[in-house]
Amino acid sequence: MVAFENVAFVFVAGLLTALATGLGAVPFFLVEEFSDRWNVLLWGLASGIMVAASLFGLVREGLAYGSPILLVPGVLAGVGLVVVAHRALEDFDHSPKEFERADFKKLLLILGILTVHSFPEGVAVGVSFAELGLESTMPGSMMAVAGLSVPLLAVFMTVAIAIHNIPEGTAIAIPLRSLGVSEWKMVWWAVFSSLPQPLGAVIAYYFVTLAKAFLPFGFGFAAGAMVYLVLTEFVPEALEYGSGLPGGGKRELTTGIAVGVLAMVPLAFV
Repeated sequence: MVAFENVAFVFVAGLLTALATGLGAVPFFLVEEFSDRWNVLLWGLASGIMVAASLFGLVREGLAYGSPILLVPGVLAGVGLVVVAHRALEDFDHSPKEFERADFKKLLLILGILTVHSFPEGVAVGVSFAELGLESTMPGSMMAVAGLSVPLLAVFMTVAIAIHNIPEGTAIAIPLRSLGVSEWKMVWWAVFSSLPQPLGAVIAYYFVTLAKAFLPFGFGFAAGAMVYLVLTEFVPEALEYGSGLPGGGKRELTTGIAVGVLAMVPLAFV
């Protein structure tokens, strides 16, 4: 049976990533605009951390628990989830303007779409906590947090998703600003857009904890979803923000990615 305190801990970690989205609206309490250069750097930083965490952490952990026989199908399933999510979003306008004008039924629909959008990120957080409270077979790969033995990978993954959510929150706040929406409402709608992440984290953690034989599949699933998200969403989003910068923002994006990867390099040696 999965300990309640462990599930609660994973939920709090997922909730922190959702709350980080609200930070993207905080600059509007102080300034009218948030620098595109900083947005590109943040997207790049998140991309670098998440790709490195997927390769050095998730894939490596998956191989440690078994052969690629389960890992590879997991990667493909993770990619498939993101593909399905993108297709589900293609013909639906879930922009912040719709949030402000929506009635109750439309809000339920929007929440359903956002669940599809945010779920892979929550899954990555949940899977990375698979060894929460256990003694890892890899010395030095755990750290003590609130009296629990927490996988270092989980800490990095939670931070990576949180960093990614900040510019995403800014992207939500910008059109709301133009509509005259108050700063606190912008924070609320930004957080609302990521609320499915703690739920996804808990579901993924609960599954991989109960079905430890499928841990390689779970790690592969999270890695596939994360890398595909970076390639199809994070990088294009960063380049869109950087379109007005010298060089199209590629220098800032590359810098952010490099810093993110270097920050995760120690994970390959723990």
